[in-house]
Amino acid sequence: MALSQPRQNFHVESEAGINRQINMELYASYTYQSMSFYFDRDDVALPGFAKFFKHSSDEEREHAEKLMKYQNKRGGRIVLQDIKKPDRDDWGTGLESMQVALQLEKSVNQSLLDLHKVADTHGDAQMMDFIESEYLEEQVNAIKEISDHITQLKRVGPGLGEYQYELKLQSSELRGSGPSLPTGPHCYGKCYPIVIGLLLVKIHYC
Repeated sequence: MALSQPRQNFHVESEAGINRQINMELYASYTYQSMSFYFDRDDVALPGFAKFFKHSSDEEREHAEKLMKYQNKRGGRIVLQDIKKPDRDDWGTGLESMQVALQLEKSVNQSLLDLHKVADTHGDAQMMDFIESEYLEEQVNAIKEISDHITQLKRVGPGLGEYQYELKLQSSELRGSGPSLPTGPHCYGKCYPIVIGLLLVKIHYC
């Protein structure tokens, strides 16, 4: 195979590590896609959770594609691997699925930290900067966001509480900062039913 023209200070271990991370991101996307369509089932019917995990799946796929583009930019070669099947097909309640998602995000984060260490070992400052700026901060934000979901789902409880939280997920924009209630002059028809519902749930469980 001919030597890639743009390749410079790009170690073979870094190249292999990027290919492993591509696989990790695709596995995460695959898992979130499974979660999304589980909550879309007629016997589960929680479209807010389906929306959240569909968004998560799309994000992880985009992360994989960004790594592929970076691999080409540095003169590496993309070597795709088999994507592992998700560990389960039934994801339980919204709370249970968020707990699985939290562990998944932590695994992805650890894999990125390991990749960063490889780049550091070989003195690849550009690759270290790429991982830090494009991935690590976003991973920390994702872990915090999902942790908040878990805390709030525990607070409202199962049944009606989960349903009200489901409405909150449906109304959110999902731009990486977690679900928030609609604001502004046009929110009145959307805000107050959700707020009142959550207050009633809180009173019910107190």
